[in-house]
Amino acid sequence: MLNTMISLLRPIADASRPAVLRIGVGAYSVTQQVRRRKMFRSLHRQDPKRFKPVGVVSVLKRPLPPRVADAVLDLSLVTNVLATAGVAHRITGPANAALQWWTLTYRNSWGMIFHHDNMMLLHQSVLGVTRSADSLSVDALLRDGELLPERSGRTYGAVAPAMNVATCAIYLISGVAKVRSPRGWKWASGDTLRDQIAADALRKEVFGSTPPETARHVETSGTPFGVLAAVSLAVELGAPAALAHPRLGQLFAVGAWGMHWGIRRMMGIKFSYNTSGVAYLSFFPWGLPSSDSHAHLTGSSS
Repeated sequence: MLNTMISLLRPIADASRPAVLRIGVGAYSVTQQVRRRKMFRSLHRQDPKRFKPVGVVSVLKRPLPPRVADAVLDLSLVTNVLATAGVAHRITGPANAALQWWTLTYRNSWGMIFHHDNMMLLHQSVLGVTRSADSLSVDALLRDGELLPERSGRTYGAVAPAMNVATCAIYLISGVAKVRSPRGWKWASGDTLRDQIAADALRKEVFGSTPPETARHVETSGTPFGVLAAVSLAVELGAPAALAHPRLGQLFAVGAWGMHWGIRRMMGIKFSYNTSGVAYLSFFPWGLPSSDSHAHLTGSSS
């Protein structure tokens, strides 16, 4: 049993495997950060009375001066680019993880807590504190003279499972929250889901935005909301099973990705990290196949 768990959680893998994940997640994060930079800067200039610090930002009693908050945001963008490129990753990786925690939590301290960045943030944290830049990086090029040095070991194989644990934990918490709601297990009947979609569509119309066309007819349509709700609940509560076997993990990834596209179609809510597919890269065997013959380069028992 111990050997099985080690094989699942710390398999031997080539250094390129976590490197692909670092580049994929990092590129997505950098793109999002550039797109939202203007929005974040405007947020820093809101009425200080709206500032309600949460999480790591709770150390503050009042918001940072806008220029200081802007500087921290821009520094987090710089470290994000450097960590993604694998430049001095042993420094920029952890620094970027810490700065992403700060900037995203600081955003959540202005009146509304957003959850859609949590998974990306946890993934970047795993990639930032592990050896995900020993391949396909500036560090590898400078140290080994090539982008794909022959390196493998359990150190590299542990990165993707750690990301998967974070992913499954988020979905499990979401599922538990549903069954702990006043509706309990009756949430699977679909009534709550239907009401949520209808209420969200109404809210969009009241505040001047356009709800999805499919949401306009939820009360009168024959859409099997019980099936949709049950499938959603099964994906979330069944998430830990994805850690038992790679094939189960891939099945879960496809199901979760489809669920988010359904949410986007029916409710117009964009979980962009999830619908992009980047959130589930760690469930698939990217990178070069590992070679046990050179695992000693990193120490397979480390």
